[in-house]
Amino acid sequence: MVLAELEVFQSRPIAPTRRVALGSCVLPVTPAPGFGGILLGAVAGAFIAQVDDDLHADLDRLSHQLELGQSIPQPRLRHRFQTDHIGLTRRVHRLVGDGERMHLDLDTSDGTSPGPQVLAVVYAAGRLPIESRGPVMRVIRRGLRWRGRSHDGLIDAISGRGSGLVTALGRYRDPEAWALGVLGLAGPSPDRQAVQRRFRDLLRVAHPDHGGRHSGAAERIAELSEARRILLVP
Repeated sequence: MVLAELEVFQSRPIAPTRRVALGSCVLPVTPAPGFGGILLGAVAGAFIAQVDDDLHADLDRLSHQLELGQSIPQPRLRHRFQTDHIGLTRRVHRLVGDGERMHLDLDTSDGTSPGPQVLAVVYAAGRLPIESRGPVMRVIRRGLRWRGRSHDGLIDAISGRGSGLVTALGRYRDPEAWALGVLGLAGPSPDRQAVQRRFRDLLRVAHPDHGGRHSGAAERIAELSEARRILLVP
């Protein structure tokens, strides 16, 4: 089962002008960072070690600029970002769910240049809704710091959730059961008052203004909000 997909178009390594473009992308990011954010962070981590070290600081800077919605001068990282795909080579990267596990299906065929793949990741995140962009960019920046080799370890590292990935897959297969688990409610179909009351209690615990940890707070609050939404849909 394909959970997220990123389509990248790049110029051939021997082309005189280096170009990169985005194609069709399926990047679900609710609750943030979602499967889309996990895929983007993982693609960044899978290719970053092959990108010239002197370009890493510019990648980090670009991620912050796009997160803020700033206009980006071209080229960046020696590549020009464009919308036209003509003459460019297609690469597709996927996050795939298999039972209770996720794995990466990355296109590493001959001629796949690492720079365009990482650039495409950052530009794809820059196109996301503003409320999702921050959490997704944070996951991407984890990927940019990755120096390991195992793709399975990469998914755990960039998501920051470890075994919680099983919960994410559970949400995809059975949203109501996932939501009940997130809110710690007995099912099926608790009444609206119970859902609202439990949501407020857990939100208070998670929110930094009430003593919750800053690290992961945005993701936890988004998760609680999504669980409440699922259970309160008429």
